[in-house]
Amino acid sequence: MLRDKNLIPLSHQHQHVLALCVRLDRALEAGEVEVEAWRAEIAQLFEHEVGVHFAAEENELFPVAEKFSEMQPLIQELLGEHAVLRALFARAAARDLQQKDLGLFVETLAHHVRKEERQLFEGLQTLMTPAELTKVGAALQEALKATGKACAMPNPATRLRPKS
Repeated sequence: MLRDKNLIPLSHQHQHVLALCVRLDRALEAGEVEVEAWRAEIAQLFEHEVGVHFAAEENELFPVAEKFSEMQPLIQELLGEHAVLRALFARAAARDLQQKDLGLFVETLAHHVRKEERQLFEGLQTLMTPAELTKVGAALQEALKATGKACAMPNPATRLRPKS
């Protein structure tokens, strides 16, 4: 299903975190992991984008979704995943996320994003009227303003390297 324009800002942010997941997963597969560099990038991503993204979903999108009984179990799952992910991001910021934890981080974050895209967004686009989507889209735009237009670039230790 084509993504409704009112949910596209969240989808763009999802693309950012999925790109991080791909780069980190490839680094883990290649055995080329500078843990401190990854911790720093993960912490920076949360500070500049993901923290605001989670708040926008929790304050603007999830309450709207919970009005539909069929969406309530999914929202509870997503809130639980936000808590797990916040803990992983906090561990990165505290320099406590270890190399053995990075695979779990990638798996958890990628699974969460895909669940939101495939289940939450698709479901809301089916259940909500265009006017309702426009209203939630405006609220999301306002809530996401704090992320700004900055794009964090990976440092040399976390850049995607071509496969050999």
